[in-house]
Amino acid sequence: MSSNTNNSPRNDSFFLPDFCSVRMVFAVVIISELLAILLTLAPSVHSGSRWTELSQISLFVQWVGLSSAGLLCLSRRWLASLSDTMAATASYLMLLVNTLLLTEIAGWVDSYANMTRWQPALLNLGEWQGELLLRNLGISAIVSAAVLRYFYVQHQWKQNMRAEAQARLQALQARIRPHFLFNALNTIASLTQTDADRAETAVEDLADLFRNSMADATHYATLRDEIQLTRRYLDIEKLRLGDRVDIHWRMDELPDDAMVPRLILQPLLENAIYHGIEPRNDGGSIGIHGHRYDDEIYITISNPLPPCADTAQREGNRIAQDNVRQRLAAIYGERGRLLVQEDQQDYITTLILPYQREQAETNDR
Repeated sequence: MSSNTNNSPRNDSFFLPDFCSVRMVFAVVIISELLAILLTLAPSVHSGSRWTELSQISLFVQWVGLSSAGLLCLSRRWLASLSDTMAATASYLMLLVNTLLLTEIAGWVDSYANMTRWQPALLNLGEWQGELLLRNLGISAIVSAAVLRYFYVQHQWKQNMRAEAQARLQALQARIRPHFLFNALNTIASLTQTDADRAETAVEDLADLFRNSMADATHYATLRDEIQLTRRYLDIEKLRLGDRVDIHWRMDELPDDAMVPRLILQPLLENAIYHGIEPRNDGGSIGIHGHRYDDEIYITISNPLPPCADTAQREGNRIAQDNVRQRLAAIYGERGRLLVQEDQQDYITTLILPYQREQAETNDR
């Protein structure tokens, strides 16, 4: 089965799943078979073989289940254009009518094939036809209501989780250390007396950083733009630190069209400068290396260890890293990771992200 409903404006927020997908068709088959087994075992008195009853009930229930999934698949675009209440009501009525029609069709097929001598459990005719119809409608009404309710509750839960994650991302992304702002402003103030052009460039770089920090945290930026923004941050720091900091870039192996969260690199580099460069009188070098391996992007940032790696410095490292880890977890789940290691001279952080190509993310630019 294939679906053309992806262009629906409510496709991502609609409470019903996509019944055109293979996963949902498989789920319908499994649930229908479990229901057939339950209906076969439910009667305390039966005539004939349980296996015969199970085969007949399974055939009918699978027929109803798959045809219902097909109806919801074909009508998804129309249902998604309705309110949730109207869509749920329409879906419920469609499932009941489908069960009614299939029960009638099954009765006519059974009558034509003269299968009454088998005493089937679901296809008895004559005086049992009305009772059979009510029984099937009753089962369909209960199962359909339970399934639709489950999908709606699950949808509401996902919406709440998404809103929670967005709020958490906004809070995490807004954490720019005050000392960076104060240092940047002091540097710009000193430059206004000696080099107005560089001061103006620094103001523009600082404005870009804060504009990105206030943007929607759920939106992405291309890796190309993220690296450019990170360079602007480092340019501001280099104005202040001068020759005490040396930056080595090696990012040519990374795809420029990869989508990454906004300001995912800047906090790690700020961490490297604050804890690895500033405490050292002679400064040091920061290495920024990146490469792609299969469907993952690796970005490694290395900085020298401070002369005295005291508890406060390690705690500062941990807070910044936890910030990045929480953002990665909220956006990618287990697919986004931040690894930390030390050798005798350097402190190394490695950012691992899934490679996602540039898509329609122009709303945030």
